[in-house]
Amino acid sequence: MSDAGAAPHKQDFEEVLDRSDKSVAAFEGHEKNLMDRLQHFLHGNPTMVPVIVLAISIIAFGFIAGDRFFSAFNLSLIMQQVSIIGILAAAQSLVILTAGIDLSVGANMVLASVIMGNLGVQLGLPAPVAIGIGFICGALAGALNGFLVTKVRLPPFIVTLGTWNIFFALNLWLSGAQSIRSQDIDAQAPLLKFFGESINIGGAQFTFGSMLMVLIFAVLWYVLNRTAWGRHVYAVGDDKDAAELAGIRTSRTLVQVYALAGLVCGIAAWAAIGRVGSVSPQSFQEANLQSITAVVIGGISLFGGRGSIIGPLVGALIVGVFNSGLRLAGVDVLWQVFAIGWLTIIAVAMDQWIRKVSA
Repeated sequence: MSDAGAAPHKQDFEEVLDRSDKSVAAFEGHEKNLMDRLQHFLHGNPTMVPVIVLAISIIAFGFIAGDRFFSAFNLSLIMQQVSIIGILAAAQSLVILTAGIDLSVGANMVLASVIMGNLGVQLGLPAPVAIGIGFICGALAGALNGFLVTKVRLPPFIVTLGTWNIFFALNLWLSGAQSIRSQDIDAQAPLLKFFGESINIGGAQFTFGSMLMVLIFAVLWYVLNRTAWGRHVYAVGDDKDAAELAGIRTSRTLVQVYALAGLVCGIAAWAAIGRVGSVSPQSFQEANLQSITAVVIGGISLFGGRGSIIGPLVGALIVGVFNSGLRLAGVDVLWQVFAIGWLTIIAVAMDQWIRKVSA
């Protein structure tokens, strides 16, 4: 007979459990170094990169070029020089935020300016009517891009590369490859040159075109950050499939984005007439690539869904500061383009490095 007070015999599995490791599982700690913290900060604040670059550029060229660079006239001249590219960069930003690209923004702008010039000067329509029709044509051209991307399901690069050539051909056909002179605009439709007028503030010459650029960025910032539509744009660019599952009508949003970008191109056309003083079908031929450069330098990711609309404004100013500073320093135009090219490559490399945080 067994003793009633004796401990019961343990089964084999209980003995195994007694010998098992009883330590609590824990995640391996990883202390972030300075570069990790910087990477996370820039990931959460992508606009800080171009802002820092702009500040350093201004200080550097101030030392290189001297007091001429910091003169009120030169700083306001930089604003004037980047106004058109800045407005086009705003249009380009809308498309790139959706993980697309629009190679036709410059040609769309010139087409709208040719339409405005022909209607207001050649046909004698009231200038407001000519300008309004130019806006409509710009928006329709953008909507065409959006339709081909969403309904025909063609890559944005291919679609806008094709419409770039189509719009350029229409420019030459409508204008007969002839420019509309400044004197003719002054006589028939002076309102077309409104954004070329300027006001003097403390020795600085601020054109209405440069003010328009800042206003457009302010409006787009509000739309993208304070409205549901703006959040839809970011969602489509970040993950189109997830946006559809969340109930966002992605195709409609994309068409609206391209149409709005086209409307901004139409507004840029009006400002461009004032900036140049005439209507030329062969002007701003490099505007498409220059707008992309401003967007990339401004910190908006080419993969979509990340970046602030204010970044391209800073990016355009960086390009203007580089061009102005190098010119005042006596650097040849060839090397100015060389410097901007390297700046673009560095900006893309920075974007790739920052994106590793999310990966």
